[in-house]
Parts: sequence; structure tokens; C-alpha cells
Amino acid sequence: MSFIKIDATSDFSFHNLPYGIFSTADNPKSRIGVAIGDQILDLSVIKSLFQGPVMSKHQDVLDQPTLNAFMALGYQAWREARQTLQVLLSATESTLRDDVSLRSRSVAFVHQSAATMHLPADIGDYTDFYSSRDHATNVGIMFRGKENALMPNWLRLPVGYHGRASSVVVSGTPIRRPSGQMRPDQTKPPVFGPSKQLDMELEMAFFVGGGNQLGQHIPIKNAHEHIFGMVLMNDWSARDIQAWEYVPLGPFLGKNFGTTISPWVVPMEALLPFAEPNPVQDPEPLPYLTHHDAYTFNINLFVSLTGTNKSSFLQALLCCLTISKVQYEKMYLHSFVNTVSQQDPESFGSMLELSWRGSKSIDLGGGETRTFLKDGDEVTITGTAARPLNNSLRNIQYNMAFKI
Repeated sequence: MSFIKIDATSDFSFHNLPYGIFSTADNPKSRIGVAIGDQILDLSVIKSLFQGPVMSKHQDVLDQPTLNAFMALGYQAWREARQTLQVLLSATESTLRDDVSLRSRSVAFVHQSAATMHLPADIGDYTDFYSSRDHATNVGIMFRGKENALMPNWLRLPVGYHGRASSVVVSGTPIRRPSGQMRPDQTKPPVFGPSKQLDMELEMAFFVGGGNQLGQHIPIKNAHEHIFGMVLMNDWSARDIQAWEYVPLGPFLGKNFGTTISPWVVPMEALLPFAEPNPVQDPEPLPYLTHHDAYTFNINLFVSLTGTNKSSFLQALLCCLTISKVQYEKMYLHSFVNTVSQQDPESFGSMLELSWRGSKSIDLGGGETRTFLKDGDEVTITGTAARPLNNSLRNIQYNMAFKI
């Protein structure tokens, strides 16, 4: 329990405590905050309270405009900082609770409604993994037919591509429909123009820290020490541009015009209570990809789409999914960063699958239908992890909403 009043329906329980970067009208400086209830705890204000053996020497990282320096400290610093926050925010700890100079003037705490959220980190690079077997199979059937749906290497190694880091934006940032070259009629030459098959992709992503020296590998058994936390992600996709350009080297302009992530990063320590045994893979992966510790997480995900008349609401992807870094029954392979799909058509993770490449319409209600996204549509992605623990409900929730 915390001394902060937290509504039972809040996305940000005492068990969550995600990190984010925020600013306010009276203080435009970007700074690190932790969400709890409807409040944000400003870590730059209380950095001196982090007195553990690691963080006491690095309090300055909590006064930075991004999470990069904090994430670079590594696993022990992350664990220690979270433990400190849990103590400071607990109902029985007076250090922060009874500090009148901090609380009476609302110095340490900011209401979330008064904050503007920013990208959690300066993103120098990102890799998008093709980890859902159902999604890869569905797309493979559409573009190559059933016989060649999965390429020979897909079941044996992590398949992915490097995206454009400069196009990663925070939730709420409008996305512009891209223009590019496509070939809608295979009997005619390609044409240039705005994409007519703009798509979303339900994905999970993670931030890494505590890096390695160039050329030095990280054993998979130690991978968890380099994974800071998770966010929701939408890998916006221009399917008609992608279909024409992806052979022979894969995604490029059809994927790099925009990638949206949620502003709050849920630390992996918060998700450990939801870890489940890793599913069995067939064929068995090579030893360097084998991870024996339970590191599969049960997270409920759904996507809703609000059409241009703002009265329709499609909860198209309401389903219980398990998100994993390695050996995961739905994602199959070795990463959180993936398009999340299952076999049930109502659980498909993209408009490409929901409309089966535009061959059938999705009913939004109110007379609206979609095969792909239209200008003005609004997509919302939500993720929740909750289960009873020690006679109480442990709730971890992520939310993001954005427009195109």
C-alpha cells in the first residue's frame, strides 16, 4: 500500500511504478518521473533520497532529460532504484510522506493531467523482430501462398530488421500518411502516390541498458540483466509500398515513416510476478538461443479503432496474450518486439490480417467500415497484467492512444 491515494481502476498501481519523461507548463524542463495513481513523482526533486550503494554515487542520472544515463547504469542500479521507490512511496514510510516542504507546495508530485509526456529516451537504434508465428504465416500466405508461408530460417533464428530510430515518436503524436512507389496492378508499371493501405501493428517493445563492448557477446542467460523495461508499440506500415519494395532486402520506406511507443516504461522487475514457464519450441533452438529460466509474461492486449465520425468503436483485438523475450508459445522466438497475432481472426494484430489484405471489410458500426486506416482514424492500444497475489490484486497496466 502507498500513502498516495490510488483508485482501484487506476492504470498505475503501487506495483507498477513505470518511468517516463515529462514536463509542465510552469517548468518546461524535461525530467524523469514515476507514475503512481493519478500523480507523477518527480525524481529530479528527490534524487538525494536515493542512498543505496549504487544510486548514491549516481544521483545525477535522475536529473537528466531522458532515461539514457539511468538505463546505462545497469541491472543492479535499476533494482536498487525500484526498491527505494517502493519504500519511499509506502504507507508506512514517513521520509516523503511527511515532508511538508515537498508535499505542501506540490513540488515532488505533479498531477498527470498537468504533464506533457515525451519520448522516454534518445533512441539511437531499434530492431523490429518478426516473432509471431501466426502473423508471419498469415502474411506469408498473402504474399507467397501457403506452400512458402514461412521461410526456411524462420523457426530457427530471430528474424528482424533495423527501423528508422529518428521516426520513433511518443503516444499522441500525429502520423502523416506516407507517399511512395507501389504497384497495385501487376500488369502495369509502378506508380507514385499516397499509400492507400495504411496499417497499424500491435507490438510490444523493450528498452535495453548496461551495454557491452563492441564485439563482446552477451550470453542469453544474462540477457535479462540488459532489459530495462517494456512499452507498447505501433509499427505503422504502408502495406502497398511495402509489398513492392520488400524483395529482396525487406522492409524500408513502407515501415520507416513512423513508429509510436507509449510514454511509460514498465520495469521488468514489475513484470516478474507474471512470469510463466517458457513454451517448448520445435525445432529445438541452438544452445546459444536456449533460455531455461521462466521469462514469458502473461499480458492482456487489445486494440480499438475510432473512426472519423467518432461514434464507432472497434475492440478488434481483445484477447489474452503472452509476451516473451524467448521461447514463447505465441511469439515463438526470442524477442518482445513483435506483431502480436493469434490464430483466431479476432486476435489478428494488424489491419492487413483483419481485412485479409483488403479482401473483406471490418465493420466499425455507425455505417463505417474499414479495410485499412483512413485519415482521422484514432487507434488505441492497451495492455494489462493482473492477478491476485497475497490476497490482493497486483495490477500492471499500459495505455497509449494516438491519431493518424
